[in-house]
Amino acid sequence: MAADPTLRRWLAARALGRVSAPPRPTPHRPPYLGDGPLPAAVPGAARVRERCFPAPAMPISLPLPGGTDVVAPGMESSLFERTYADVETLLAVHRFAWIPIMGDNADPAWAIALWNAWRRRFAIPDDSWAWHPYTAAERAVNFLGFFRRHGWPEPADETRAFLAIHAPAIAGRLEYFGEHNTGNHLANNGRGLLAIGLELGMPSYADMGTKILIEEAKRIFMRSGILREGSSHYHLLYARNYVEAWLWARRHGHGAAPELEAIAAQTLAPLPRLCLRGGWPLIGDISPDCPPDHLAAFLPGGPTGTGWGSLLDDAERAAFLSLQAGTPPAGSALLAADGWLRADFGEWNGLWHTAPGGWSAIPGHGHQDIGSFEIHWGNVPLFVDTGRGAYGETGEAALYRSARVHNGLTLDEADPYPPNKPYYDESFRRREGGAAPVSRVDANGVALVFAGYGRMGAPVVRRHWTFFQNGFEIGDSVDGQGSPVVMRRLHTPWPCEVAAEAAVIRSPAGAFRVRADGAEPQIAPATRWTAYGVGHSAHCIGFKTRAKLPWSGRLRIERA
Repeated sequence: MAADPTLRRWLAARALGRVSAPPRPTPHRPPYLGDGPLPAAVPGAARVRERCFPAPAMPISLPLPGGTDVVAPGMESSLFERTYADVETLLAVHRFAWIPIMGDNADPAWAIALWNAWRRRFAIPDDSWAWHPYTAAERAVNFLGFFRRHGWPEPADETRAFLAIHAPAIAGRLEYFGEHNTGNHLANNGRGLLAIGLELGMPSYADMGTKILIEEAKRIFMRSGILREGSSHYHLLYARNYVEAWLWARRHGHGAAPELEAIAAQTLAPLPRLCLRGGWPLIGDISPDCPPDHLAAFLPGGPTGTGWGSLLDDAERAAFLSLQAGTPPAGSALLAADGWLRADFGEWNGLWHTAPGGWSAIPGHGHQDIGSFEIHWGNVPLFVDTGRGAYGETGEAALYRSARVHNGLTLDEADPYPPNKPYYDESFRRREGGAAPVSRVDANGVALVFAGYGRMGAPVVRRHWTFFQNGFEIGDSVDGQGSPVVMRRLHTPWPCEVAAEAAVIRSPAGAFRVRADGAEPQIAPATRWTAYGVGHSAHCIGFKTRAKLPWSGRLRIERA
């Protein structure tokens, strides 16, 4: 708390009765579900395809968040006895997250051998990580899809009964924590319940899952269809979740299929706007659930025969492609109002992220990236968002969430807005962070105005990107009083060097020179994260100025 003066001010205001705490909800039970006991976890009668799976004969290498793990035949239990440095790796193990990621490359014998080893150790639901509701939902979805593709292990009735107990384990601990503190997990709880209910003939759970998915879509998606949590990868993930929910409902003839189809289309609408000519920008957190490349089918012209698309049967693939082709792109103005501004100027194409209120979404997966951008020259990413390689509140995980590794402007190395808290109300945020930021496209560029540094004596910061044929300029101004250190940063995935008071980037599209008025470039190593725990070499180009406010400056980027 000592490092967060905003929190101290809120606590003082709370003690004096000047701000109110949010209402205390009944956790785990969203109001729209009402009260009442959970339905029985008894699967309906069904004839399914049974088969006998052989024991695995060769070791398997499992893709897990940040690396791989090798398991030898006969050592299946060891996978669940290991100590993992990152809890996300442990959760992926319990979710069997590798099954959809490996697709047809996943040996069915290994899936069943590890499933049996897991059941022997974790058969009884409890409050451990193994039965966390998000994890239980993911595990159920992954195995229901696997069994549909490969058949059920004998005896199928026993396996179906065990999967059925996942439903009350999820429904009894739904991740609802009030209107102010419920994130995307509750929608995923609903996804798991829908899949279990439909595939196992448990209609009460299918209806519960449907209700959650439909109601939570109103919470987690904004008017343009974009996920409100500040992460482009998480948006892809939840587009997948709702498309899958629609496909399941469609396959089983569930009455909610049309409504789920409409939500699925809503999630697809932003994707053509967000995808730049050089690829998908990874803005905000990168989910450990699956690598971004696994979801390439959702991008314009993306492959449907690999990754997630390879898990669909022919009818599902045709339905998905038809929905994708028939969904018009989200309106540019609507998407910009929701914090995602796309602009194209000749060969230059870029995406700017500005959280609508300035503060990162809470709950959410956004970063301190007010007005940060990814800009491509044609199909070459020239300046990129670095993403984040792991979750955490310290060290590298905290650094890559901060403004210091984004393409932005900082004062005295402080983030542009204070850390957000779910219990802050909008009036408190406005008092602390000033007016909401404004970003817009004009005739030849992009303009941004924000007030987050008002707490440091700089009530208005303006940035303007002006594009011309072979380059662009960034004009900056900071109002106020004082003498802060102004730091402007750009991140590139390409080699760069300092020459004649400029940074020179050597990209596949040729060389680009970056210079600033009155400041020498500083080049430092950085990492561009392309999946959770997977990073590649990048460079940060920084320009440091001890400024006397009010101050203005200019960056110029042009082809060498």
